[in-house]
Amino acid sequence: MAYPQNCFAQTTIRDYSLLGRRRHAAASNTLRYQLDVLKKTGRYDAFKLHWHPSYNDPPTVWPIPNHLFWDSDIAKWIEGAAMFLKQQPDQEIEEAIVDLVDMIKSAQQPDGYINIHFTVVGPGRRFTNLRDFHELYNAGHLIEAALAHENTFHDRRLLDPMLKYVDLLCDTFGGGRNQIPGYPGHPEIELALLRLYDHTKNTKHLELANFFLIERGNAHGWFGRHYYDVEAERRGDDPNKRPAFYPERRCLWYHQAHEPIAEQQTVEGHAVRAMYLLTAATDLKRVMPDSVGQKFESAIYRLWDNMVSRKMYITGGIGAIKQWEGFGLDYFLPQGTDEGGCYSETCAAIGVMMFAERLLQIKLDGRFADTMELCLYNAVLTSMSDDGRRFTYVNQLASSDQDPSKREEWFTCACCPPNVLRLLAQIGGYLWTHKIDEAEASAEVAVHLYTSATLKFAVGDTEVQLEQQSNWPWNGDIKFNLKTTLSKLRLRLRIPGWAKSFQISDGCPDLDVNDGYVEIPTAWLASNKTFSLSIPLIPRLIAPHPFTNQHTLSLARGPIVYCVEDIDNPWVEDHFKSTQISQDCKIEERPMQEKTSGDSLVGLTITDGASIIGANSRNNSPSMSLGSCYKSEPIRELHFIPYYHRSNRGGSGQMRVGLRREAPPVGCQT
Repeated sequence: MAYPQNCFAQTTIRDYSLLGRRRHAAASNTLRYQLDVLKKTGRYDAFKLHWHPSYNDPPTVWPIPNHLFWDSDIAKWIEGAAMFLKQQPDQEIEEAIVDLVDMIKSAQQPDGYINIHFTVVGPGRRFTNLRDFHELYNAGHLIEAALAHENTFHDRRLLDPMLKYVDLLCDTFGGGRNQIPGYPGHPEIELALLRLYDHTKNTKHLELANFFLIERGNAHGWFGRHYYDVEAERRGDDPNKRPAFYPERRCLWYHQAHEPIAEQQTVEGHAVRAMYLLTAATDLKRVMPDSVGQKFESAIYRLWDNMVSRKMYITGGIGAIKQWEGFGLDYFLPQGTDEGGCYSETCAAIGVMMFAERLLQIKLDGRFADTMELCLYNAVLTSMSDDGRRFTYVNQLASSDQDPSKREEWFTCACCPPNVLRLLAQIGGYLWTHKIDEAEASAEVAVHLYTSATLKFAVGDTEVQLEQQSNWPWNGDIKFNLKTTLSKLRLRLRIPGWAKSFQISDGCPDLDVNDGYVEIPTAWLASNKTFSLSIPLIPRLIAPHPFTNQHTLSLARGPIVYCVEDIDNPWVEDHFKSTQISQDCKIEERPMQEKTSGDSLVGLTITDGASIIGANSRNNSPSMSLGSCYKSEPIRELHFIPYYHRSNRGGSGQMRVGLRREAPPVGCQT
């Protein structure tokens, strides 16, 4: 079971856990809420191929038509809904899926082609703007929806039409005579084709994914020139006009097409595109480890390291620049709009999780799982309200008058809400990896994420059931219960990089942490099938890299990053810009019970070591005397909540993660 989308149903997540509550909100509320929005906005009926008034709307982001992503909005909702129905039947949702599948089938053209825009709005222009117009991106999401549909309903009503479409794509694209040597401006179909190959074993699907990945960035790909240059000339683009998201002409790095993937030194451009591309490249490395995949190996790790160490926020979010929804210079990580940026798109954080999960399939290293967990509990969970009916697209670390901290009901470009839906549906597949060797009658399980859940699988006729019980991420005690007669089982548990210590049940031999995991001795496990792992969750101060020039401190506890919000600190007037904390501050935990969601969580309070920069320190001068820089007014109590929980309880939308680091006025001259 190589993919979370396939193996998620082998895991049952308990509703009382944090992840269980978010999944329950998604299954109970989000599915229906998003279905209603799809209907109200015209997306639901779009595959009937009738004209919709919104098709006349001018592009919000030129030259992209606002409706261009409707295919994928529907596809992601079908995928998420089908996965939820795999574990929890729902007649209303199932009927909607049947209706949508029928409409998609009816929209298919005689040669297999399926696309709303190029059938209704731009007929005759298909495959003429791969760079900008998301045809192959939409196709990829439809393929993934078809795989989820087949996995749940065990019929081919959606898969067969998509296979016919993929046949057309295999005939159309490639390096052969009369084929188009192009590739999508927005990667996604590469992921889908690799998953489709895993399902069908049809080498054409693997070959097309391979072509898209290898050909990308080829400076001499079409008539000795870059494919996107020739394509733009053929469709008559004005060379003096550029898309709104291009900061310069011929902005190939926006699409990660400035160089072949294997030669790229730093992660650049649109953050979501980069994550989907690198996830696919990593998966190709897994599928073809000794041939094509070797070309990508160094680049995959190099680009991961560049991203995590130099271009990632402490919440796991990526993408500092609004214009191109992506990466800036190394260490350019401002917290909010009035500081110069911060985008941190929801889909990008989900993409980081996808990338990390693929890396764990080829190398079990805790640094990948640590980042995956960081993203999940902060940059991802913050994107949906507790009740599952409000969403974020952008996840800044500091609010401003221009961009207060808030959630929206929906978006014109609505990629994020259904993406969160489908991630929560399959999150059980991210908790652990299990591998089976039928010939040796053995199995391996690596536990990446902690919660309350049960994994079930079989090795031949022998069932294996591994249960973890915990109140993670609020309590670090995890109880494991293994039920199996299998004698050969390797079990490895992740020890987070932030953990100062850990302890296994009394009697377990001393264990060394190797690449972030400890392996429970097989002989000890055979006679100790119920045991516990304890990881102390202690509040701590964290800081961004000094090269970011942020000079801030933030609070964290376990995998949770915290923020301050005006509803707990009603005196704030400036989005906490003048609030500062000392590295010697006193931090206290406070239990919290949220009435609306029923969540129990841990808040933090600084009772000594927080202050506000004094009014006389903010004068009308370009410089200040050194002593006046440190004049401040103490704050008796400064309250923090988990960042993911922001904008759930009202307030004026003032929020901040990183607070100024208070510097001692020792030796200052006034």
